Order: sequence, then C-alpha cells, then structure tokens
Amino acid sequence: MELKINSEHIRELESEAIFVIREVAAQFERPTLLFSGGKDSIVLVHLAKKAFWPARIPFTLVHIDTGHNFEETLQFRDNLVEELGVRLVVGSVQETIDNGRAVEEKGINASRNKLQTTTLLDTLEELKADAAIGGGRRDEEKARAKERFFSHRDEFGQWDPKNQRPELWNIFNGKKNMGEHFRVFPISNWTELDVWQYIRSENIPLPSLYYTHPRKIFKRDGVWLAWAPFMQLKPTEEVVTADVRCRTIGDITCTGVTLSHADNLNDIISEIAATRSTERGGRYDDKRSEAAMEERKREGYF
Repeated sequence: MELKINSEHIRELESEAIFVIREVAAQFERPTLLFSGGKDSIVLVHLAKKAFWPARIPFTLVHIDTGHNFEETLQFRDNLVEELGVRLVVGSVQETIDNGRAVEEKGINASRNKLQTTTLLDTLEELKADAAIGGGRRDEEKARAKERFFSHRDEFGQWDPKNQRPELWNIFNGKKNMGEHFRVFPISNWTELDVWQYIRSENIPLPSLYYTHPRKIFKRDGVWLAWAPFMQLKPTEEVVTADVRCRTIGDITCTGVTLSHADNLNDIISEIAATRSTERGGRYDDKRSEAAMEERKREGYF
C-alpha cells in the first residue's frame, strides 16, 4: 500500500534546505559539498541543482574514499558527476595511511571509518574550503541532534557543541577566523521518512544498494554486515546469501544491511514507517562506545 505524502510539509523542508544552500553560496568563498554516495548526499546534490538551475552547482564535490567502499556507490558517484558536469575531488584514506598520517587498524573489527577524519581534514585544508555542506540530520543520532545548520569548526577542524552560534529565525552567522570553517547541514530538520518521500516525489535515482538484492552477509554482535574478501571472520561467524538492502551507506566494514523484500520506493517507505529500529541502528561503527559518534565529531568527523 502506498503511504500518502504530505506534500506541503515536504515542500516546506525543500524550501528551507534550498534557502540554506543559497546562504552558503552567498556567505562563503570556497564552499564544498561532501558527497558519500548515500541517499542524503544525493538529495543534497538534487537540492543544489534546483537551487541554482539553470546554472551549474557552484560547489566542488568532495568524496572521502576509504578504499573499502561499495563498488555500486563509486559507479553511481562517477555517473552523477559526469551527468552534472561538476568538479569532484576524492580524498584517499589509503594515501593517508601510505603517507604516515594515519595508522591502519588491525584485528577482527578493523575498520577505516575513523581514519576518514584525517583524510577529510587534509582534503578540506588542501582545497582551502571555508564551508563543507553535509547531509547530517538531527533525527539520526543524539550527537547530530546538537548540530546547528551552520556548525562552526575551529582551526583544527574540531567541533565544540558548547561553542556554537545561536540561529534565530533564518539568520545564519558564517563569520569565522582564518583557518576555521563551517560544516553546513541543510536537511537538519528532515527525518529518514521525509528523505524517502522526497526521493519518491522527485523521482531521484539511487544506487541499487538501497533496494533489495541478494548479497553475501554475516552476523556480528546482532548486526548483519555485508561480506567482502578483505574482512576477517570469527570462528563462529558464517557467510550466507540473503535478500538485503542498505538503509545507510558507508565503509563496507561498518555498514549494516537489513533483511528486506522492499525492491521499490513504495515498499521502502512503508517498511520505514513501520520499523522500530533507528536508521543508524545497523551502523557497526556506532557500537564501539555509547558516545562513538560524538567523539568522532569532536575530532573533525562529518
């Protein structure tokens, strides 16, 4: 059954996001757009396209490649960049490791997800970016619920939740000192369901990962993870093939998958409306500690 869209609510969210995106273009000299290949960053690109049409998107797209990304994500990214004719800069976690800027984790639970922070900060520094637009939403996780639309970062790229500017009505303060920058979150007020309803209403293409497909998976600490040849298994873990889809996409080592039969937008929206688990409930990296996300954000993570 198709869940009806509150079109007025969706259009209000769209209008708010487009206003924020235009504010970024107006207030900053070297803004970028962080593109992960996930649904939220894809929606951001779509909003930016609408905000400046018929001109091109005036932001450099920045993707941090862990070297352990889904191939479907990378292919979608390259196709989208070619279609839009925008500049793409890829920061490589592998290069960060090779240059001695980060140390590869070892062991069964090794992941490159945390190493992205150094690569991201180095890439933004190289671009001399004064703003980086991201797809974070307040409903995702308690640390992200503390974010402003314009999230100030110090000269080390770090975030202090107690040192943020007030945002009254639709007035955003982008003033900064040399070396500082802002992370900007235009879809802060959206929920996961809002995002999916907007995708359906705008007919926005997505990577096939978001729709049910057969994949080799295994279960670890209650989370189903996609299996890849570079991942180590515990003696008790078994790889099986099942119909799954992703609710959120990132590094393969920490992206949980959902057992699902939802192979179209209507089914996905109905599934999300009925679920009691959070979107990031399947993110294995968030389970490292109770404050895992906030700790990473304080260090400069997205």
